[in-house]
Amino acid sequence: MAPLKDETIKMEENVSPKREVNKGSWTAEEDRKLAEVIAVHGAKRWKIIAIKAGLNRCGKSCRLRWMNYLRPNIKRGNISDQEEDLILRLHKLLGNRWSLIAGRLPGRTDNEIKNYWNSHLSKKINQKEKQSGATTREGCKAQKRVVENAKEVIEENTSRGGEDSNISFDVDEFFDFSNEDPLNLEWMSRFLEVDEGFN
Repeated sequence: MAPLKDETIKMEENVSPKREVNKGSWTAEEDRKLAEVIAVHGAKRWKIIAIKAGLNRCGKSCRLRWMNYLRPNIKRGNISDQEEDLILRLHKLLGNRWSLIAGRLPGRTDNEIKNYWNSHLSKKINQKEKQSGATTREGCKAQKRVVENAKEVIEENTSRGGEDSNISFDVDEFFDFSNEDPLNLEWMSRFLEVDEGFN
């Protein structure tokens, strides 16, 4: 059965036309408007922020612009050697969890760290791996021996009740960053000491 003409007209009236959003580069005027609205209303509810600012942008675009470019505490400039070393260590520990890595580097955004990793650091690591290709095979044999020895020690400790074990590692304590200074690397050193014991 075909719908009545009146029903079709009512349905068309209820559908609001999609508003056109501005895409492309942000202007200085748009940046200023966004910063003013965020100063008044806070950095939340991005769809409403975009509307109140009078920007012809979607909420996601406003959020990304604020988080990656306009926030006052963003650190500009090149990534230092210390930061680069920390990114390498954290990537080894956490993988591609960029927001967690950025949380340990004050003033750096997850997007900036991801871009730096993909454009600089991953290439450095690949070059080092190619250069050390021959020594890696020898290292793998040695690593297998170390793992076998570690398994024997663990088996001995568990057969004796495990009281003599000198490695104590609390995962919850390790990942609790709430009481630490962001640049304090003591927790990382403890992890790497444990990690080196298995290499």
